Amino acid sequence: MRNLLKHNLVVCLLCVTLLFTMGFGIETRLNDQAGTATRPTVEIGPKAPFSNSNQSALNQPELVTAASASLATPAPSLPAVQQPEEQTNEQPVNPEITVAKYEVTAYYLNVRSEADGTSKIMDVVTQGTILEVSKPTDNGWLELTGGGYIHGGYAKRISEEAKPSPQAAAKAEEQAAGEAIAVQAPQPIVHAKPAEPNKPSSAVNSTSGLTEEQIAAVIKDTALEGEGLEEAILEIERMYGINSFFTIAVMKLESGHGKSQLARTKNNLFGLNAIDSDAYNKALSFKTKGESVKQFGHIISEFYFDRGLTSLEKVARKYCGANSNWPVLVKSIMNSDYKKVL
Repeated sequence: MRNLLKHNLVVCLLCVTLLFTMGFGIETRLNDQAGTATRPTVEIGPKAPFSNSNQSALNQPELVTAASASLATPAPSLPAVQQPEEQTNEQPVNPEITVAKYEVTAYYLNVRSEADGTSKIMDVVTQGTILEVSKPTDNGWLELTGGGYIHGGYAKRISEEAKPSPQAAAKAEEQAAGEAIAVQAPQPIVHAKPAEPNKPSSAVNSTSGLTEEQIAAVIKDTALEGEGLEEAILEIERMYGINSFFTIAVMKLESGHGKSQLARTKNNLFGLNAIDSDAYNKALSFKTKGESVKQFGHIISEFYFDRGLTSLEKVARKYCGANSNWPVLVKSIMNSDYKKVL
């Protein structure tokens, strides 16, 4: 019995040993296989701090490989962003402008501040003066490059040339000022001595050569003095070509040197529309005597010059046909006034 128990004990021990040995070998083989399958074959770079997301990545070799590649490969450089060009308000400069040169044909010509015969007189130029003109206006005046306007009927074009624009010239002056400064004494302005006016003739559409000062001298000591008629008289000469000696003579004759009733009460210096049957009531009225002069110029231009009536005798037959001495009287006043300004 004792031998049997020993035998059984040995068998049990052998079985236990066998079972233990076999189980250990299986576990070792399984562990080796599992280790081989989960070990990545690429470098993953610096070890990141452990987290659940890192653990998940370690269990997925393809994700670890992509992460490793992004760490090992430098990030591509972004293209440089072009900055927008700085915009300025500077306008393009026209380097040249075309100017024309005109020669004054009238004995005296006013340079006005605007293209209007009633605007301020800036200067008076004499016959033969060469002026630079930038452009003509729609109403027959010429704009001067240095400022001011002259009437185009009293100047003729002689040449045209290109010159720097005011902007380009100013820029050039600024550049030159940075290099050298030239100090020059101001040159005195020499005004030419006024030429004598033209001797009156029977040609009504002609240039008188009178100035405002000379007209003032001609009407001095009459009721026409101090009424501002000088400018109006020269204006209708510039606009319509009516000789100022003729205008003054008709004015003096028809208004009794400014003392007639029409001149005093209606400012009508020329007897305009004064029909013999009812001269006073039918005669035109004006706010100023200067307006009477302008209306006279318009009538002579439209109803006389435009119809070929340009001589004193032809104008007389229509203007005052009832008085055969009218042209003689007008001519006498014209010659007398001419002597006053010599």
